[in-house]
Amino acid sequence: MAKKELFIKRVYEIVNELKIPLIDERVYDKVAFNPGASIANVSFQFEEDESVIRGFLGLAEYFHTVVIKRKDEFYIPHSSLLFKLVSS
Repeated sequence: MAKKELFIKRVYEIVNELKIPLIDERVYDKVAFNPGASIANVSFQFEEDESVIRGFLGLAEYFHTVVIKRKDEFYIPHSSLLFKLVSS
């Protein structure tokens, strides 16, 4: 498997383990983010350290919100904050 496929698979596994709602291409028709409207944009970069994924998903758990998958990236929108997880 390619590195990005392993990254996405691992995120899905941890999301299921933590029971966090995930919205992906199978559910929505179109998704768009307006990062300019956010007070802060926080980006997490996965480089083979699973703790980055767990830290990112911990935010969704903490804020009691959803994770949104768009292409090969994952987002957590919360109030005026936008968190993003990408693979290097």
